[in-house]
Amino acid sequence: MIELQRISSFFALTIGAAVLVGCSSAPRVMAPVEDRIASSRTGTGVVDAPAAPAKVLPGAENAGKPGYYTVQRGETLTRIGLEHGQSRRDLARWNNLSNPDVIEVGQVLRVAPPGAAVEASGVVVRPVTSSAEMPAATPSAKPAPVNPSAASVVADEGLGFIWPSNGTLIGGFDDSKNKGLDIAGKAGDAVMASADGQVVYAGSGLRGYGNLIILKHNNTFLTAYAHNQKLLVKEDQKVRKGEKIAEMGNTDADRVKLHFEVRRQGKPVDPAKFLPAR
Repeated sequence: MIELQRISSFFALTIGAAVLVGCSSAPRVMAPVEDRIASSRTGTGVVDAPAAPAKVLPGAENAGKPGYYTVQRGETLTRIGLEHGQSRRDLARWNNLSNPDVIEVGQVLRVAPPGAAVEASGVVVRPVTSSAEMPAATPSAKPAPVNPSAASVVADEGLGFIWPSNGTLIGGFDDSKNKGLDIAGKAGDAVMASADGQVVYAGSGLRGYGNLIILKHNNTFLTAYAHNQKLLVKEDQKVRKGEKIAEMGNTDADRVKLHFEVRRQGKPVDPAKFLPAR
């Protein structure tokens, strides 16, 4: 009987020890691994994806400099040329644009001839002959001192603008609302070059102008002829004062009319100040 009790006690001790061993060998839970380098950067322990490098647009190093312009949303090379008194072809050449119809918002373009002196306001004070100009004087000729005001007056007097149409004036110049003159007429009436020049644009790519012709007369003056029914000249063509360049129409307009602008250094000025009295 005593022997049986000893055996029972031995088995009880053995089972108790096994239970203790089983408890002590429970599976261990691994602690989470922390990326201490990432934690020190973000404070979250989460590794950030590397940020994509910002796109550097052509000409960015010239932003804000005189003679350069940053492209805004909705603009075209033609409109930029009109606003700065330059031809689209020259702008494309100066900026090495393989496709003049593709420019990007934020892109910085040269809008003054290479080598020209430009004031902080963007006005070219010593213009260089462009593709729309006649050949320069012979090298032996001594250059005259440059006076911007006098140069503009001489240029205007040399051009001698004429009225581009014989129609009735129905809209005058207003710097904020109307950048030129509106002249009424019938569809097909002649539209004439106001002075000798070269066609730097002929097309319908400028919103609000319809079928448009832009003439460059020198480094100071451009003239624009809008809403035409038919264009009779092509880009790069030279025209003479009084030559018929288009037929009056109503493209992009509420009625048949010619919208006529004079631009000095790209800025619209009152054409009536340059035209003979009627």
